[in-house]
Amino acid sequence: MKQAKVWVVVLALLALLAGGAQAEMFVEGYIGGNWAANAPDDFTFEGWLRPSYEGHIDPAFQGGLKLGLWFDRSGVLSGINFPAWMRYFGFWLDFSYHALNFPERTYITYYPIQGRPPLRVSGTYYSEGAVATLAFMFGARYGFFPDAEVPFGRLQPYVAVGPALMFSWQQPTINIPIVPLHWDADSSSSTNVGLAVEAGLRWMALKNVSLDVSFKYRYFNPTYKYQSPLGIGPDPNCYLRPNFHLFSLQVGAAYHF
Repeated sequence: MKQAKVWVVVLALLALLAGGAQAEMFVEGYIGGNWAANAPDDFTFEGWLRPSYEGHIDPAFQGGLKLGLWFDRSGVLSGINFPAWMRYFGFWLDFSYHALNFPERTYITYYPIQGRPPLRVSGTYYSEGAVATLAFMFGARYGFFPDAEVPFGRLQPYVAVGPALMFSWQQPTINIPIVPLHWDADSSSSTNVGLAVEAGLRWMALKNVSLDVSFKYRYFNPTYKYQSPLGIGPDPNCYLRPNFHLFSLQVGAAYHF
């Protein structure tokens, strides 16, 4: 997995450097909101208990930065002669950050007892966390309403897809009244390769300034590991393995050079 991550970074940087000599480059800042689809979380407590509950996260504010290029005969090196069809395609790095908090909810699980029916155990669970995403996006666009100032077209819908490095952490708090136990776990981090997809609409307000509205989808499946406070099961650790389906809507402004 580590080797795959290294190759993703190397290939993305090579694409950026190779294109930088023949393209319209841009830098963009954006803000927006993030939310997630509800999905069951997989939490394993010492190899025995598997609390059951529907997982979701709180909506969160998101901020980010893009740095990339379109393979167009314009910008800082507009004199380079390369195929005209490449102007419809581009590449960019997309970095974003937002909170990833689980609100408090009730879980139910069953504790095995030899020779007797399993003991029903319930309690509450919540977690605080965040995720930083570095996505390597390969995009395609089309231009409408061309004029002398913006020959490609002022209105530019686009789509993009690519791999993403997801750096996340979670710090859960679990209450088990029957023990009783109030467990504030240490923070655990996870680095994963995920999927990023984006669809947007860009408006070239000026020759070198554009406004952007876009919708994003990201998916990743991290594993967070914690040392258990009880030590009564076959595994001394606890594991949180959520499936994150993240959605966001953002607006941004970009400078093209």
